[in-house]
Amino acid sequence: MAETILSIQDLKVNYGGIEAVKEISFEVPEASIITLIGSNGAGKSSTLRSIAGLVRPAGGKILFRGDDITHLNSSDIVKKGITLVPEGRKIFPNLSVLENLRIGAYLRNDDISGDLQWVYELFPRLKERSWQAGGTLSGGEQQMLAVGRALMSLPKLIMMDEPSLGLAPIVVKGIFDIIREINNQGVTVLLIEQNANMALKTADFAYVLETGRITMSGSGQELLVNEDVRKAYLGT
Repeated sequence: MAETILSIQDLKVNYGGIEAVKEISFEVPEASIITLIGSNGAGKSSTLRSIAGLVRPAGGKILFRGDDITHLNSSDIVKKGITLVPEGRKIFPNLSVLENLRIGAYLRNDDISGDLQWVYELFPRLKERSWQAGGTLSGGEQQMLAVGRALMSLPKLIMMDEPSLGLAPIVVKGIFDIIREINNQGVTVLLIEQNANMALKTADFAYVLETGRITMSGSGQELLVNEDVRKAYLGT
């Protein structure tokens, strides 16, 4: 059994008077792919943003490799080994591909050239376009750049918020192939995805969030064939 890299205990996230996340608990084993599925407004993004230090939890604990990181700021959380690929990619459109990747390593003081080559091996398209402005890339290439930028901080855990959003089906397949490859190289993945079918096929384990609560969990394969999940999220 793999060790737990991330433990969420009774996490609460509020926006004003609205409870976005209502005391959820779950664990992420090291070197696994874990997915959270649920409809819009279920609390998925709020969960990732609180782990990343972008939103202050209203209650509960976030433990990373046994350390309490609940109240750390986002830079310290990146230093610990957690990065977030945000929804909508959020690349710097006027900077080149290479400049965007270097920004991903902004907290590092060591030589990044070997890791740049690693990212270029994962995403040959980025190497071809290294001097091109990020904003001129296609949607799929911008998503590759967002993932590559996150990898430049050498995360132990990479969190992805809707990586397939707005992408053509063939591009989505490529993105999920890359997610598996990153995981095969030892990086733990916590994934939020509207495309529940792809997410469940890729994930080792999955949690279903509904209105801020976990209502179901199981292996990706178990939830793929679950009647309630199929009706609610797989359109079958």
